[in-house]
Amino acid sequence: MPVLSRLTAALALAFAASAFAAQIGVIPPAEPLTAQRVAALPAAQRGAWQDYLARSDAQRQADQAALAAERKGLAQLPVSPAGGNSPASMPLDKPVDWYASEPALTVARNILSFQTPAGGWGKNQARNAAPRLPGQTYVADGNPKAPTPGDFDKPGSWSYVGTIDNDATTWELRFLARMAAAHPGEAGAAYRWAAERGLRYLLAAQYPHGGWPQVWPLQGGYHDAITLNDNAMADVMELLGQASRGEADFGFLPAALRSDLAAAEARAVQLLLAMQIRINGKPTLWAQQHDVLTLAPTSARNYEPPALSSGESGRVLAYLMSIPKPTPAVVDAVKGGVAMLRQLAVKDRAWVMVDAVQGKRLIEQPGAGPLWSRYYDATTLKPVFGDRDKSLHDDVHDISAERRRGYAWWGSWPLKTLEAYDTWIARQGG
Repeated sequence: MPVLSRLTAALALAFAASAFAAQIGVIPPAEPLTAQRVAALPAAQRGAWQDYLARSDAQRQADQAALAAERKGLAQLPVSPAGGNSPASMPLDKPVDWYASEPALTVARNILSFQTPAGGWGKNQARNAAPRLPGQTYVADGNPKAPTPGDFDKPGSWSYVGTIDNDATTWELRFLARMAAAHPGEAGAAYRWAAERGLRYLLAAQYPHGGWPQVWPLQGGYHDAITLNDNAMADVMELLGQASRGEADFGFLPAALRSDLAAAEARAVQLLLAMQIRINGKPTLWAQQHDVLTLAPTSARNYEPPALSSGESGRVLAYLMSIPKPTPAVVDAVKGGVAMLRQLAVKDRAWVMVDAVQGKRLIEQPGAGPLWSRYYDATTLKPVFGDRDKSLHDDVHDISAERRRGYAWWGSWPLKTLEAYDTWIARQGG
């Protein structure tokens, strides 16, 4: 049968199946970390969490006060900085001498100027643009759209002011380390100091049990969840591990800070092991977000359900495989996660864009794959899909064409991790 005919037949089957698909649930909002929730904890646990909340509140007030002080007496406020691709503007793979060039110095000046009083950075800003002006906001307006009624992600005037989302903060820190290596002595003092501040920001943002929120100081909503989404927590852990060992140009760090970073990474590893979802007693995968107190999978945006996530789990497993001396518990976690990903792999299917009306569709295509659904129900292990109206479905073709076009519901994210596994497990003795 010609390729076009096979595609037409596959689409007809998909449309027929979607006609019988039904909504299977409603995506609930994530619970933020609040004083009320902390008060309900066992007495022995409350103190650390109360201190954390107090520190977050104090830092938010300090950040806002610093901006207010800059704006005092200004006749006109500077416009918000422009958005852009942050990682692309901060190359980490240039020759050493490039980091002494004027383009690198431009990026570094921009990074220094946009570091928040807390020590972190916002997201989605090109760092090869102009430095921050006095009184200018610390971050670009990352959510300018008007919210739909009941939107879980409510735009505000103080949003993502310090975050690990979309490679923010970790990427700036890696660039600063490159700059410090290229500018020894006094010439690199500002970069070393800013990098230390940024690492201490990550230490301050870490929850008492070892996780990280998406935004710190806390912003509320799903941003308070332990965030694996977009590989945020795994990227932080990898960075802390390298910095604690003096790798990736972080050899300038004082010994006491390196010790603190190592301890923070160790706490985070133990939390990852505790968060890994067990099915019939066996470790499997992780969610994109986990509730800050219960550790259960939780939701994020309206269409992002509390479910197991193949992509983020693949990145977590890759991180665990990078640990220099993994414990037996880490090895077991990796084995369980890899086994589950292999079980869930789908072959002979392709996720393709049909047209602007139909959006993307999952079709039969011999030889294609493997593919994984982005989300899986933690009980049935069946793929699940969300829509902007918070409806949850078990058929990707049952959600709106806009969401099929605008979100990656199927992909090959875990493939590199699985390809590296056999070599890794052989080093562990099988």
